[in-house]
Amino acid sequence: MHTLRPTPILRALAGLALMAGAAAAAAHDDGAAETVRPLMRQALADVPGRQVTLLTVTYEPGQSSSPHLHPGSVLAYVLEGSVESQLAGEPLRTYTQGQFWYEGPRAHHLVSRNASRTAPAKLVVWLLGGENEAVKQPLP
Repeated sequence: MHTLRPTPILRALAGLALMAGAAAAAAHDDGAAETVRPLMRQALADVPGRQVTLLTVTYEPGQSSSPHLHPGSVLAYVLEGSVESQLAGEPLRTYTQGQFWYEGPRAHHLVSRNASRTAPAKLVVWLLGGENEAVKQPLP
């Protein structure tokens, strides 16, 4: 089994992704932001100018994200708990452990929150975007 060891450059890029995600996530009504933990950020050799970012997002009970968008495609998978999610033009959906969803590039993510007031929720998120591009941006 091959173990990926982050290089100093990858660690720096992951730190930048964390700061960008945390800064965009800090605008909550209760003042508490979800926890975003970068796992990997890697340029794609076969697609110049593009990169993949893998991270986890943890919501404490009742916690939510501010409305936002991602410049590239997103796949989100619920590791634990349940998450309510709504993209513009779509109904509010609840995803439970083991379920996933796709967000197209620049889709307006209006609702992203823990569906529970008593248990945490955790996602693993895979994002495809441009190199050195913020992974999350507040809605205009």
